Amino acid sequence: MTTATDISTYRFNHTMIRVKDPVASLQFYQDVLGMKLINRVDFESGKFTLYFLAYVPEGDLPESEQARQAYTFSREAVLELTHNWGTEHDENLHYSNGNKEPGRGFGHLAITVDNIEAACARFEGKGVTFVKRLQDGTMKNIAFIADPDGYWIEIIPNGFSTV
Repeated sequence: MTTATDISTYRFNHTMIRVKDPVASLQFYQDVLGMKLINRVDFESGKFTLYFLAYVPEGDLPESEQARQAYTFSREAVLELTHNWGTEHDENLHYSNGNKEPGRGFGHLAITVDNIEAACARFEGKGVTFVKRLQDGTMKNIAFIADPDGYWIEIIPNGFSTV
């Protein structure tokens, strides 16, 4: 058994969030944020589905299931949405976004955009919930929106600098 490993080959592959309604979440991440569904895996025995989304250049997405599986776990910046079957019908179920007590922890996802003013206007037109608009607070060059489950997404301009 090999005991050596090269940490220079390590990559941040994905992060996972639980979603109540996959239809609403997929619509948000694909239609609002422009991500592509790169893989879907159903687990019949566990009664859950994993949806993997990412920003993918046109024509880069493999067609075969096996190739998509390899593609999903060999790239960076993948968002995994986990849907436990039936949660979409549970009116009392609400996932914690990590930004409220108790249990403040996870904060947000972040995406970069080419034109933050235009992106925010587009989000506004699509009826997206804003947590922080560009004009709010002291940082006028970032915004925060919320997905259907209340997870925060920071919107920052490409090449963002705090300096």
